[in-house]
Amino acid sequence: MQAEAGPAADSYPERRLSRTTLRNETLLVLALSLGASGVSALISFLGSVTEPGGLKDQAATLNASAAPGRPWLDLAWQLFGITTALVPVALVAHFLLREGAGLRTLGFDRTRPWPDLGRGAVIAAVIGSSGIAFYLAARGLGFNLTVVPEALPEVWWKYPVLILSAMQNSILEEVIVVGYLLRRLDRLGWSPGAALAASSVLRGSYHLYQGIGGFIGNMVMGVVFVYLYRRWGRVGPLVVAHTLLDIGAFVGYALLAGRVDWLPTA
Repeated sequence: MQAEAGPAADSYPERRLSRTTLRNETLLVLALSLGASGVSALISFLGSVTEPGGLKDQAATLNASAAPGRPWLDLAWQLFGITTALVPVALVAHFLLREGAGLRTLGFDRTRPWPDLGRGAVIAAVIGSSGIAFYLAARGLGFNLTVVPEALPEVWWKYPVLILSAMQNSILEEVIVVGYLLRRLDRLGWSPGAALAASSVLRGSYHLYQGIGGFIGNMVMGVVFVYLYRRWGRVGPLVVAHTLLDIGAFVGYALLAGRVDWLPTA
């Protein structure tokens, strides 16, 4: 089956940028976003493995309260964190517009909402079920910390914030680690295999704070996402899939933690 072309692959008269400009721009975007997160996750992982006791006896909390006991201040911090985390995506959009393209060239737009939603839902269903099983196995074998997807107070804005957090994670990761990074590496002359490896290892790296299981599981997910992006030419379905996966993790944990025996809690 022939791969679909990107939604606007030939729609923009693109400016040619030098290899040095492209390389430096890519490094700066990563240094301001998920590349820095990868270094932070590595430091966190080194701290965990040198801590007395096993990894599964330690916890990695994702969505925690920023101002315990002060719900309105907490909400302000949550919204601030979600908004500022998306600034690198705005920067990527700026760089793409500067060269005569835009986020649409990555397939991040509203031109194909139903195919994106349908494909994303299928991806989420397949990866979600296998991902839970892999996490439980990795934790049971001592390769993973106990992941606590949320630790927010029981306030009215808890679930909306968890959903917004899921959307933010998805947009940031799929636009930068798949669409933008692959576009830049292609223009820098990297082979498809090398670009796939770079994107997948980067995705695994900033999940290393969860342990070896988090690194491997997300690296495998990265391979799948790169393949699907190459096939479809769109990050839209990947954003949908990632959003659904994170909503399932965040909201599902909030609803099930302490109520089912199979779900580990801190």
